[in-house]
Amino acid sequence: MKRLEFIILSLILILGFFTRLYKFDSPIADWHAWRQVDTSAVSRNFVKYGFDVLHPIFYDLSNVPSGVWENPKGYRFVEFPIYNVFQASLFKFIGKLTIEQWGRLVTIFSSLLSSIFLYLIVKKHLNGFVGLLTAFFFTFIPFNIYFGRVVLPDSSTVAAFLGAIYFLERWIEKEKLAIFNFHFFIALIFTSVAFLLKPFVIFFFLPILYLLYEKYGFTFLKNKKLWIFAVLSILPFVLWRIWMLQYPGGIPQSGWLLNGNNIRFKGAFFHWIFAERLSNLILGYWGLPLFIVGLLLKLPKKSYLFFLSFLISSILYVTTFATGNVMHDYYQILIMPSIAIYLALGSYFLWENKANIYRPVSIVILFASIAFMLSFGWFNIRAFYNINHPELIRDGKIIDSLTPKDAKVIVPTADGDTTALYFMDRQGWSSFEKPLPDLIKMGATHLVIFAPKSYDYDFGKSYKLVYASSEFLLFNLRQKP
Repeated sequence: MKRLEFIILSLILILGFFTRLYKFDSPIADWHAWRQVDTSAVSRNFVKYGFDVLHPIFYDLSNVPSGVWENPKGYRFVEFPIYNVFQASLFKFIGKLTIEQWGRLVTIFSSLLSSIFLYLIVKKHLNGFVGLLTAFFFTFIPFNIYFGRVVLPDSSTVAAFLGAIYFLERWIEKEKLAIFNFHFFIALIFTSVAFLLKPFVIFFFLPILYLLYEKYGFTFLKNKKLWIFAVLSILPFVLWRIWMLQYPGGIPQSGWLLNGNNIRFKGAFFHWIFAERLSNLILGYWGLPLFIVGLLLKLPKKSYLFFLSFLISSILYVTTFATGNVMHDYYQILIMPSIAIYLALGSYFLWENKANIYRPVSIVILFASIAFMLSFGWFNIRAFYNINHPELIRDGKIIDSLTPKDAKVIVPTADGDTTALYFMDRQGWSSFEKPLPDLIKMGATHLVIFAPKSYDYDFGKSYKLVYASSEFLLFNLRQKP
């Protein structure tokens, strides 16, 4: 790495770190609070009950996640809890910060590590200048700044699959493909972690398939060493999935992510993915021309096909998990490397004046596009930092002080949101999935009604009213009035 490139990359990483500290000490009650608290709950329970990674638990005891099965112990079987182990370990053994802040730091580190891998990958296949541009866009797109500090494992997944691509390429560069050497092991670790965090990453290994084809042709399919690597890298994920099947109540429904609302390739799909998310939320409109120009930039064939494999991976992922990507904007975290690459290519086109226009004009267009993209991107994303329901935090502390630590609380919500359970630090049910007497038999000890109506006081005829305010009612289901 040239000294100047090292200095510029270091500045990008340092500034990227500090931009991700915006509202660092805010509670995780901002955008996608529900998903964030479910992630952090597993980490919090590791601290409280020990690091039993084969039995991760959170606060929801309902059948809402699975849709069918009861979950009396509150198991949470989604991604293997690697992210949670880091978050909980840092909190337990270092302290100083809250567990939520340590979770944000894990995400921040993952996001910046992704920037480094992107720089190295793009530099190898084109040049260092485009590598730096890619790292810059990935680091400073406001969408990625926000999601590069949330308590979710997705940024760690991106770092894992980019690390896998980088080290796998380093490994296959060796003619003998020596197994069990340094690059083999590092690539194996990154690949296994990527699959354990999000099996969706299978789409993002298309660049590796291209590199294998470029080097070996279709004979790579007969290479035993590559098959050894593939089997070893996928084996931990397979074992984890087999293990999970013992606890169906802790496995959330996922089939709906594919095309649960039959939206794939409908007008609404294209509107949400390409207009609202890509053009508006991520690129702030002004980044779209750079992205499109990046698609048109004439490159050496090998580089063109390699970068194209990233884009195809992203398209396959978004269209396969159509409903998931439409419903949840954080699903687009995985396609951010592809977007950053093509923004960098478009910027390189204008910087090098490939359009044969008056150079000052191309430079003005470049910097104006970047400035407006970042400005409008921030305008779109700034509301994500807002605490939408501060009463859940405030009231959660009161409920925590008024109920035993082993209380099981019912907090009925329209959609099964578990955020309130997290802030009161109690397991329970986020809906009336069964009649109240049945939930009491299942272990419910308290009932909380937020934003109570006059008729909600009727529960006080059968159960003791412990606390009442305009914000919530707390009933003890084990005591009579």
